[in-house]
Amino acid sequence: MTDKEDGLTALDVLRERIPAAPVSYLRQLLRRGKVRREGLALTETTALRAGERITLPGSRRFEELLASPPAGEVEILFESRELLVVFKAAGLATHRGEGHEEDNLLDRVQEMIKKRRAPFMVAPAHRLDAGTSGPVLFGKGRRAAGLLGKLFMEDGVEKIYLGLAAGKISGAGLLCSPVPAKGKEKEAQTAFSVLASGSGFSLLELRLHSGRTHQIRHQLAEAGHPLAGDRRYGGPLLPGLDHPFLHCRRLALQDPFSGQPLAIESPLPEDLGDVLRTLGVEFPFRDHESG
Repeated sequence: MTDKEDGLTALDVLRERIPAAPVSYLRQLLRRGKVRREGLALTETTALRAGERITLPGSRRFEELLASPPAGEVEILFESRELLVVFKAAGLATHRGEGHEEDNLLDRVQEMIKKRRAPFMVAPAHRLDAGTSGPVLFGKGRRAAGLLGKLFMEDGVEKIYLGLAAGKISGAGLLCSPVPAKGKEKEAQTAFSVLASGSGFSLLELRLHSGRTHQIRHQLAEAGHPLAGDRRYGGPLLPGLDHPFLHCRRLALQDPFSGQPLAIESPLPEDLGDVLRTLGVEFPFRDHESG
């Protein structure tokens, strides 16, 4: 510990040293006894002294967090002259809204563009719920934003999600049920296939064929299989999960400017991988396993 950190609690030190880590994740590490000083587990309120050394768990999750941008910065997944794709973490809203006036993805991207002194505005072509992680596509300038928005409305973008649903589900199928939208009931379609199951849960791959608000969450709850962690729709709560288990894994489209196919892959966040490992649900994509 440095002189500046003398007297700080273990949680405060971790927040300072690993700014990209969610506080809930750091608290979970401390509760599990993963953070130690001279072999003894620390608690959130343990006071640390200058010159002391603590040991942290060696894992891919920590490597990812240490390499991630601090809170407030933008993680770019793809960029061209007209397009920008950035990662949105769970807990961060796409736009300003109640409870998200001070920090949201759009404001972060606009601040980044402002620092570049770029002569154009940016706008997201779609949105993800605050509790959903994954890539968000922005258009650079009004023309780009308009073309991308039209592409989404015409179902010209492939959207693949991963969701952990309560209960045992088999095979594959299509959810076809109305979803509330602007005071009306509108038809929505979501294709699903089961990737793995265990401990009373099913890991699903979900493909949207329409873009209604809360579509996946609403339809799964209507089918009797709400998402884990989804308080709004009655999903079961799990330790270490403070948001719905829903992640956008892939966006694919034909770039309306270059004409080339574009596919953006977004790995499953490590906190969701931890939930699967705790439940004994085998994640089928080896490139997302932690070290």
